[in-house]
Amino acid sequence: MGDKLYKKKNSAIHNQGLFAKCFIPKNSRVIEYVGEKIPKKESSKRALEWEESAQKSGEGLVYIFELNEEWDIDGRIGENPARYINHSCGGNCEAINDDGEIWIYSIKDIEEGEELSYDYGYDMEHFLDHPCLCGTKKCIGYIVREDQRMKVKKLLRNSKKKVTKE
Repeated sequence: MGDKLYKKKNSAIHNQGLFAKCFIPKNSRVIEYVGEKIPKKESSKRALEWEESAQKSGEGLVYIFELNEEWDIDGRIGENPARYINHSCGGNCEAINDDGEIWIYSIKDIEEGEELSYDYGYDMEHFLDHPCLCGTKKCIGYIVREDQRMKVKKLLRNSKKKVTKE
């Protein structure tokens, strides 16, 4: 499989992250996201349990990726360095389902030493539960997929106006 393109180090975004060991050109396959293949029912159960635990501890504990309509991958199980890739509202990678495998691809050139990141694509439904610390210009302070960020910004703006008026 060749040399790894990444190394795990301390991250300013969230404790630990993966960083480029060398220059990675745009559209490169960087790392496969692996883990235990589990049915949707088990996936939902684990996600709820871990999210509840994460709210108490402050840790990110849900590492579940949708594989298809029936199956997900639990990235906490087994050796899965890809789980250390942090969210960023201005990420340099994306996760792609490539013939039933989840691969992280670079979406721009990545310089040696640069942290690998991608948009986790969370729905805005529970955005308050997912603060974002990426610090990019696109960041609204919460992990929300890009096409819903304007709605969240508007909600936040309106809730601040209500507090100010009261």
